Amino acid sequence: MKIVITGVTRGLGRALAEEFIRGGHTVIGCGRSGDAIFDLRMTYQAPHDFNVLDVGLDNKVAIWAAKVLENDAPPDLLINNAAVMNRLAPLWEQDDREFTRLVDANIRGVQNVIRHFVPAMVARRRGVIVNISSGWGRSVAPEVGPYCMSKWAIEGLTKALAAELPEGMAAVPLNPGVIDTEMLRSCWADGASSYPKADEWVKRAAPFLLQLGPKDNGKSLTVDGAED
Repeated sequence: MKIVITGVTRGLGRALAEEFIRGGHTVIGCGRSGDAIFDLRMTYQAPHDFNVLDVGLDNKVAIWAAKVLENDAPPDLLINNAAVMNRLAPLWEQDDREFTRLVDANIRGVQNVIRHFVPAMVARRRGVIVNISSGWGRSVAPEVGPYCMSKWAIEGLTKALAAELPEGMAAVPLNPGVIDTEMLRSCWADGASSYPKADEWVKRAAPFLLQLGPKDNGKSLTVDGAED
């Protein structure tokens, strides 16, 4: 299976990329950290491929997608994982620069990837698009208002996409659950340690993702299989 993942340099994205590779799948990924991308390139040779990319930059995503699609089939599984967390503060203290950075990564970045990869998948009438959501895409909490907003947007965007896809495809907003990652620690500090780490989570998440198909189109799912 050919799998495209954004945000592969750390956390859930990195864990998924490595787990899929161990399972014999081809992984194409991107992320903003040059050092982490270099490490992935050195560790995993062709047919895997990793590129430094900010998904919020549409022209850069267009170039990346054209390269990926030039001589090969479109992905069987496209995972929009790249995202950032806002600085913890009440909404009225979130400045415009921070807010715009989050919107660019968490919403515009997802749409940029959809814009440049999904047409090739639609032409083949096959493939699954998974947009990583959050429990905060279906609920709210204080001091993470911008992040909640972005994940609620992902839920709506994905369900609308699901209604537009041809039969045989699927778009799924997926809540990964609460995982001990650098992003979670930025919110909960040491409280994050009571939750599973990414390398533990991925043992359940990777098989779950691989079994998604047309039957799941438009459903808000969690990695434990529940539908919200």
